[in-house]
Amino acid sequence: MRHLRHAGASCVAAVTLFVAAAAYAEDPGKAATFAVGAQYTTTHVYVASEAFDAFVGSLVNVFGGATSPRGVFTVTPTASKTISQLVLTPVGTLSVFGFLTPIPYPFGIEQTGYLVTDLDAAVRSAAAHGADIVVAPFDDPIGRDAIVVWPGGVHTQLYWHTKPTDHAPLRSIPENRFYVSAERIDAFVRSFVGFSGGRVVADDAAAPGIEIGKPGETYRHVRVTSGFGNINVAATDGHLPYPFGRELTGYEVADLSETLAKAQNAGAKVLVSPYKSGERRSAILEFPGGYIAEIHAASQ
Repeated sequence: MRHLRHAGASCVAAVTLFVAAAAYAEDPGKAATFAVGAQYTTTHVYVASEAFDAFVGSLVNVFGGATSPRGVFTVTPTASKTISQLVLTPVGTLSVFGFLTPIPYPFGIEQTGYLVTDLDAAVRSAAAHGADIVVAPFDDPIGRDAIVVWPGGVHTQLYWHTKPTDHAPLRSIPENRFYVSAERIDAFVRSFVGFSGGRVVADDAAAPGIEIGKPGETYRHVRVTSGFGNINVAATDGHLPYPFGRELTGYEVADLSETLAKAQNAGAKVLVSPYKSGERRSAILEFPGGYIAEIHAASQ
């Protein structure tokens, strides 16, 4: 009887997920996909210029990988100067900025950059799917950029390169972590799925609150995958204990304990000790310069 109940629950969960996914899906024949690949989705990290090298060095020591040449550029449509460097790790790509001038608004709010095949068409599509274009397309030293804000207040960059780049596929695909209100999560997911041509792979209305620092409570948790990678969407009332809501990205590693030990040796601090939820163990780190990230591994 226990097995029958389990099977019945699994069927209900599957039907619920199917219905949720169908609610967000568009006609696949009408959905244009502008994604190039998850290895080109970059987490945007803004650090103080004096902490720049320590932060980049810490990341490479913890995750491995390589960096692009470090330089000073103007990456905004108005006058500014920033140190800029890409960090290409096997678990995700980061664009690091250390501004030497005041940061023009609204730069610094966007969490993520998505490489697209056609910037103008992608911007039009984002707008058609409910996004606001808060920074219209502009030229940068190696291509063109724009910044959009999705329903729920999620800011992302769309970018295109003049010369194609070639990044190795990732060992594991990170998850961009977005926190939105319960009132706007459906609008956000519908908008992003429509734009990205992605799909909802999980929609849990009663996910364990320990995942957002509130053990004993529940929250709504939606996962979406697309050609841009994975996103992890939390619907909350904003009553979050620090540092939840501050972590921009979740990185999957093979061994959580080993990664945490390497991170502490590389100057990072453990802000949230390892905890288990579902099939993963997770922790939250703060790297030199203040970057906060979630780290997780499959539980043994």
